[in-house]
Amino acid sequence: MSNSRIWTAALVVIGDEILSGRTQDKNIAQIATWLGVQGIRLKEVRVVADDMDAIAEAVNTLRARNDYLFTTGGIGPTHDDITVDAVSRALGVDVVIHPEAHAILEDYYKDKGGLNEGRLRMARVPDGAELIPNRYSGAPGIRFDNVYLMAGVPQITAGMLDALTGQLEGGAPLLSETVGAWVAESEIAGLLHEIERAHEGSQIGSYPFFREGRVGANFVVRSISEDTLKSCIDSLCEGLGEMGCDFTPGGI
Repeated sequence: MSNSRIWTAALVVIGDEILSGRTQDKNIAQIATWLGVQGIRLKEVRVVADDMDAIAEAVNTLRARNDYLFTTGGIGPTHDDITVDAVSRALGVDVVIHPEAHAILEDYYKDKGGLNEGRLRMARVPDGAELIPNRYSGAPGIRFDNVYLMAGVPQITAGMLDALTGQLEGGAPLLSETVGAWVAESEIAGLLHEIERAHEGSQIGSYPFFREGRVGANFVVRSISEDTLKSCIDSLCEGLGEMGCDFTPGGI
């Protein structure tokens, strides 16, 4: 595992139901968290409709500028599940029935009415793809080069991520700690900038809130170095104290 190189990933969330507001996406957070543990940073997310051209364009753009690309949604049994077709178009390969996926589905559905046309659609993959195990519903995820096609159902996505744990190359995990303070972030913007600049390899994010009739903010410090993280947190707490700010390690 390389600790110096920063490995990145992008996510394409696919589905008209997401864009219409009928379904609230829950996969972004769990994929981002899982990637962080693998030492991979989720750099960007795009939400696209069930549209062949839109999916293909997003896949080709994002897989080219990231180490990994994940998609969620559109690999089910119905006519509007077109992710495999769109990704195959983007990759320039045919859609084929994967023999192992066919066998998995045949076994899974043998006491559930057997395979039908819709269920067989879930054995379709871009030619040359590998499978991602799915212990929940039989239908596997799909891996082709640096592209990973996952289910849209969060529980099934979680199972597929579990199957991939330790399988992707990444760097050092991004560590983080939080400090909260009852202060307007605009009052300490200079302090945050000064501390981040003094600690190479650190990032400080400021997240304001309004509670109990007061303005406050949580400051999240991130770094791949435990020593840098600790030094940055110590400097932040010291600086907040010197400015007379009421702060809370761990956040408010």
